[in-house]
Amino acid sequence: MLWALQASSTWAMVGVIWVIQLVHYPLFAGVGEQQFPRYSHDHSRTITWVVLPLMSVELITSYLLWREVPGLWQTVGMWSVGLIWLSTGLFFAPLHQTLSRGFCPKRHRLLVQGNWLRTVLWTLRGGLVFLLPTN
Repeated sequence: MLWALQASSTWAMVGVIWVIQLVHYPLFAGVGEQQFPRYSHDHSRTITWVVLPLMSVELITSYLLWREVPGLWQTVGMWSVGLIWLSTGLFFAPLHQTLSRGFCPKRHRLLVQGNWLRTVLWTLRGGLVFLLPTN
């Protein structure tokens, strides 16, 4: 059961992060300077309803699997979830707050380029989840 929750939440986030990386974040540049603060604020407010539950389930199940069946892959999984949460909380959330005050091409570029870290980590987690014991 834990494994199924882990796999479901991880793969849901793999899909979400790729859509954000390839579609959503690049489109920020076309919103328009006047509309951007509102658009950015609305993005942050609404995307939270999608990603926070999935990320929370992923974090909790990663921890529980790591406690239940400790091993290399569970430890790698915990580290990757930790890096995703840390980068989100310490880098991406503040960057979004800054962008919500007004579009800045330099910060937008940093958002798009920097988000490759989370995209790669979640994609690797998607493969990693199949290496985890299912008991």
